[in-house]
Amino acid sequence: MPEIIDVEPIERKHGDPEPIDLEPIDLEPIRPAGYRRRPSWDFLYAHPAHAVGLGFGSGLSWIAPGTIGTLWAWLAFALLSPHMTDPAWAWLIGLSLPVGWWACSVCAKHLNQPDPSNVVWDEIVAFWLVLWLVTPASFSQQFWAFVLFRYFDAAKPGPVGWADRLFHGINPDTDRRAWFKAGLGIMLDDLVAAGCTLLVIAIWHFKL
Repeated sequence: MPEIIDVEPIERKHGDPEPIDLEPIDLEPIRPAGYRRRPSWDFLYAHPAHAVGLGFGSGLSWIAPGTIGTLWAWLAFALLSPHMTDPAWAWLIGLSLPVGWWACSVCAKHLNQPDPSNVVWDEIVAFWLVLWLVTPASFSQQFWAFVLFRYFDAAKPGPVGWADRLFHGINPDTDRRAWFKAGLGIMLDDLVAAGCTLLVIAIWHFKL
């Protein structure tokens, strides 16, 4: 049986410094290069830009967040329209563009992705613009506007693809404005998709 040794506490002498109580430090885990964070409700509540960028939760959908965000925009438009005038919509959409640029830039930086699929404020503002400019429109007309917009935003043909790729090559290590460029790119391709949607609708009406 091993011998048990009693250890007496060390007595402090006059002039010795007070002992220091060290609290544990909450260290961030080491992330591998290229790590991409997936947003959650905690992430949404952590910063006002996260709430805006994620479409107040609509972008947290695990399935087709861009489509869910666009549906959220459609629902919000329907609820707001009875209380809104054309100047009010112009102000809301106009203010939503720079706010969205800021929010998308912050979200892209914090998620470490140049174009996170969960950031849907770009879809929301762009589809508000489409609905505002096609109003008055029946439900079926709004539905086809929704289908057209989702096609251009998802398939990204022609100019939409160009706008989408414009800032995908950013390098935050060498460009201090990289994330603001990413936010601009996030907003830009959806605005181009909205423009293509409106062009198709205008041509359709002209032919009819």
